[in-house]
Amino acid sequence: MARAREVADILAVDQVERDRAGASPHQEVALLKHAGLVTLLGPAEHGGGGQTWETAYQVIRAVARGDGSIGQLLGYHYLWAWAARLVATDAQIEAVEKFATTGNLLFGGAVNPRDSDLVIREDGDDLIFSGRKSFSTGGVVSDLTVLEGVIEGTDTHVFAIVPTDQPGIVFGHDWDSLGQRLTESGSVEIRDVRVPWTNAAGFVDKVFQPLVYGTLNVPAIQLVFANFYQGIAEGALGTAAAYTRSTTRAWPYGGDDKERATDEWYVLEGYGQLQSKLWASEALLDRVGAEISAVLHAPREKLTERKRGEVAVRVAAAKARIVEDGLEVGTRVFELTGARATASTVGLDVFWRNLRTHSLHDPIAYKRREVGRHVLLGDIPEPTWYT
Repeated sequence: MARAREVADILAVDQVERDRAGASPHQEVALLKHAGLVTLLGPAEHGGGGQTWETAYQVIRAVARGDGSIGQLLGYHYLWAWAARLVATDAQIEAVEKFATTGNLLFGGAVNPRDSDLVIREDGDDLIFSGRKSFSTGGVVSDLTVLEGVIEGTDTHVFAIVPTDQPGIVFGHDWDSLGQRLTESGSVEIRDVRVPWTNAAGFVDKVFQPLVYGTLNVPAIQLVFANFYQGIAEGALGTAAAYTRSTTRAWPYGGDDKERATDEWYVLEGYGQLQSKLWASEALLDRVGAEISAVLHAPREKLTERKRGEVAVRVAAAKARIVEDGLEVGTRVFELTGARATASTVGLDVFWRNLRTHSLHDPIAYKRREVGRHVLLGDIPEPTWYT
């Protein structure tokens, strides 16, 4: 955690300038690798950190305080690096984790379930991936890419992990969004990328071996989202507080003149309210993070559909809470810092832009509905690409 906080402090220094420049975050990824954060979940016997998801979620949050984009990249990497654990065979898991951990490799993903235009052709003992994905977060700066496609003429989805640096993977460099500008989440074309059938994750003799555990990908990544949202909100409040202490002026027309903004009752009340909300959401995230971490590190075959669903509901609640509170923080900090804090040189806008952009990933109202159905009816979410 100390290294994650150090990384966040480094990133925070020039977050605004880097956000404006919009360059591919190669140096930022190098920083993550140098700090040992990329291999945090990797097996210790292969030089990894051997840490749990509970710690990984807290690391994501810490890094996002300094730069929400880099927190997202790291969180997505953790999920894709765990993809083998989710669906692959034991032999595949060992091979992938040894290779990725010893090489200190960053994962990206050409996985967007709402795009069905990545088609797989069979060619003897090989699979050939071809098509396009609208989003490929982190792909441009990744070492390995998780591909997801559908075998031609079937509804069979296949995941495979391939080297990113190859002629058949061509990035569009077309990510141009309101926020999270350094995540390199633009499009990618997959041009006849060949993968041996033996590398198709979770397939034995060309037949997929399903486990309930494999559906944890969605609640696991949804909690990744919630944690970098929390980090972004904490970064916003911390940056605003520093500005208020150093620059914000007291309002001279209230009849009870104050010398400093830190004496203003409405400023004190506002920071107290926002910090209280973030402490509450932090506590919920920590609790849910411990719950899903225990499931992710338990034997895969023991997970039941009911337990999976209960964890997913808790994740939905945590995400809904921080989206609402985080957006409030990102907006209200301007009321507490004053008009001059809207200057582009201050850069307070980056936090709201980042959180607002990614919080639209999937409708938060559906997460609240999942919680409501569980409370009233005892239902659990049916596993889909988004639940």
